[in-house]
Amino acid sequence: MSRTLALDVGDRRIGVAVSDALGIIAQGLTTLHRTALKDDLVTLSALVAEHDIDRIVVGWPLGLDGRDTPQTRKVGRFVEALERRLRLPVERWDERMTTVIAERALIEGRVRRADRKQLVDKVAATLILQSWLDARPPARHAD
Repeated sequence: MSRTLALDVGDRRIGVAVSDALGIIAQGLTTLHRTALKDDLVTLSALVAEHDIDRIVVGWPLGLDGRDTPQTRKVGRFVEALERRLRLPVERWDERMTTVIAERALIEGRVRRADRKQLVDKVAATLILQSWLDARPPARHAD
């Protein structure tokens, strides 16, 4: 079965999470440090191939009022490039507050500040993917 990849796209890092084959559980995969767009897309292409990905969910950074922000437009340009490169369905998913929730979870888990910086994007991607998975109807399996 194929899996879903989720991305929390920032200016400096991209948090990456992947679903299990049944599409039930999200798991943090990695944090990519951004370089050039072309290089970022090559790295993501390799992850897609390695993990048998059939769709991508990208955190959509709306403002708290639900409106687009400058970051929304940046992520939109990234999504367009991603779609052209990978030729997979890419779904935008509201990510409001996921980074804040991820940061709080890491603090509550007593993760050191220096370590949190490296983990927060991957945790945010995991939260994005899990909320997307939870919002989908359960998959039907042949008995």
